[in-house]
Formats: sequence, structure tokens, C-alpha cells
Amino acid sequence: MRDKRSACQLADIIRALHNDIPTIAPNAWKARTLYALMRCRTAEMGGHIDRCDNPDCKKLHLSYNSCRNRHCPRCQGHLRERWIQNREKDLLNASYFHVVFTLPDTLNELALIKPAELYHLLFQTAWSVVKDFAANPKLLGAKTGMVSVLHTWGQNLSLHPHLHCIVPAGGLTPSGKWKASLSKGRFLFPVKKMSTVFRARMVQALREKKLLAPNTARQLFSKKWVIYCKKPFFGPKQVIEYLGRYSHKIAISNQRIKSFQNGKVQFTIKNYRKQGKKETCTLTAPEFLRRFSLHILPKGFTRIRHYGILASAFKATHKVNIDLQIGQVVIEVGEKPDSLLRKCPCCKTGELHTVACFDQRGPPANWFNKIRKQNKKRQLA
Repeated sequence: MRDKRSACQLADIIRALHNDIPTIAPNAWKARTLYALMRCRTAEMGGHIDRCDNPDCKKLHLSYNSCRNRHCPRCQGHLRERWIQNREKDLLNASYFHVVFTLPDTLNELALIKPAELYHLLFQTAWSVVKDFAANPKLLGAKTGMVSVLHTWGQNLSLHPHLHCIVPAGGLTPSGKWKASLSKGRFLFPVKKMSTVFRARMVQALREKKLLAPNTARQLFSKKWVIYCKKPFFGPKQVIEYLGRYSHKIAISNQRIKSFQNGKVQFTIKNYRKQGKKETCTLTAPEFLRRFSLHILPKGFTRIRHYGILASAFKATHKVNIDLQIGQVVIEVGEKPDSLLRKCPCCKTGELHTVACFDQRGPPANWFNKIRKQNKKRQLA
């Protein structure tokens, strides 16, 4: 069940070093995650047999179960598409900005020791900055919202915690009226001022939680914190594409891994100092897995969060009111990706229906024999 687009996969590297995982992974949860990724879509996970419902086809297909782990590069496709479908009905008919909050590398050590606490404060502080700038009558004077996605990696798998956010260029006034951005969509809020406030609030939050030493606080104030705000999206469709690109992205995809030979892993990276030029990075296999494990999030940690008028509770009571004022988003949607995943790969028209399930011991003999006979007929044809 190999991904035909990839010569080498993350699971291959983990499998080759599976005896060393307890020493490579810093804790039991990350080791458990690596083992799950190694077993994904193998006989160890059990599987199921599907039959095509096309009367002219009726082919049987054996598939092994996926691990469905959020860090697995093979399990994100259908999860991403399903998540996007659920987000389509939540979109507002307004411009959106892409804002990125980045933590300085001074906090990398804290990210290794107490990742859940640090990343939670990052979410909390970023939203407080956006919320308060939006509430300022000189800037917007309304309640806005935010969808934020945590990424912790750089291109070479180094630790680089940052938050990708989309923020609508408008919000609701206390009277319930929609108010568009005063800049008419040209920019969101003053980025330099946001950066200064973000730094001050983040350091204060870390101090209150007693997560900072005095010397570290001075180092943080001596650095410029960067908030990047991209140009607004051109429409709801572009917002959806963005969400799909970032929502279920992981530290590295199988497509980026080019080779695994002689104990070394080669993978492609984008050098942003050279306008995103593609280059090749080479690491020893243990170092590659060590870096990858840096980006396995703590158990139960929520990496996609919604705030303000984009939060579920708020949308349930106010979405209709907003749509009446600014119009409802209409997106042309073709065939649902979930149904495409269930198409028969042979006839391309029939739907696959599960007729048998099995555990790691393998498929029942009667079904296995049917599949073997079917494959023999296909070879003879």
C-alpha cells in the first residue's frame, strides 16, 4: 500500500530505526506516535475488503486501515477535505487577512520543556491582540474573529513556533451591525504596533505563569518580534484553499523526502532567503526523526482554534444576522472528496462498499481466495 508518488516515506525511516525510537523520542507519547505512523496502512492495523457496486465490475479491493494520527503524512488528505467542507458554511462574505505571529528562538528551550503551556499562551495572546485592536474605535470599533492554526516547524524541521491566522476585515458593533474595515481592505491594523503589544503581553503572560527567568525576559525585550500580515484574500474560494493548505499540514510530507540511503535522509526545503528557491537538506536518520519528533504536539492539544465571531458558539446565534447584512457566501462545489475516495479504482464509476473487516491476523480465507482468483483473472486478461 505504498504511495506511488513517493520513492521513500516517513514510515520507512521509522521502521528502519524502530529499535532506537525509545532513545530518539523524548517521551513515551512521542514514541507512541512514531510507532503509530510506522504501522499506518500495514497488516498490523488490520483492514477491510470493499466491493464495487457496479454490476459490470463487482471487483473486490483489499485495504489496510490507516492510523488516522494527525501527525501522519498519509492520513491528512481526506481529513483535510472533510474539515474544509465543514468550514465552507461558516465563511463570511467579507475580505480576510492572513496574519502570522512568530515566537523568537529565545523561547525554543521553553517550547521543548513545556510546549503545551507555551503554545496555549501563544494562542491566547495573539487573539487578545487582534481582539483589542479591532475593538479600538480608531481602527475598527467592532468585535472581529480569528481562525488560527499552530505550526511549530521550519523548512529544515528546526523548531520554529508560529501561528497562522485568518482575520475578517470587519466585525459586529455592539448594536449588532456589520462594520467593514476602515482601510477598505487595504490593510488590517498597524503591524509594528501589533508587534510591540504582542511582545509585551506574551512576556507578561509568561512571567505570570512563572515560566521565565529574569535574564530571559531581558533578552526577549531586546529583540524585535515580527508579525507578518499578508494582503487580503481575493474571495471565499481563496480562503478555503488557504485553510486546506495550512489546517492539516504536518512538519514534512512524503513528497518532500527524496531518498533514504546509507543511514542518511535527503529532503527538499525552500530557502526563503533566496526567494523560496528549492534546495536539498541532508540529515542522518536519527537526527531526522529527532527533529520530526519536536513537532509532535502534546496529547489532546488543540492546534486549530476559532475565536470571536468565528467561534462555533457565536456563529450559532449570529451567523444568520451577519449573512442578512453582507450576503451569504456561495461556493460552487463539485463532487465531494469523500465520495471520490470511495470510487472504484478499476471502473471509476462504481461506489465501494465494505463487505468484510479483519484484524492483524489477516482477511478471512474465503474472501482472500476470492481476491486471489480475481487477481489471477485480471493478469490473464
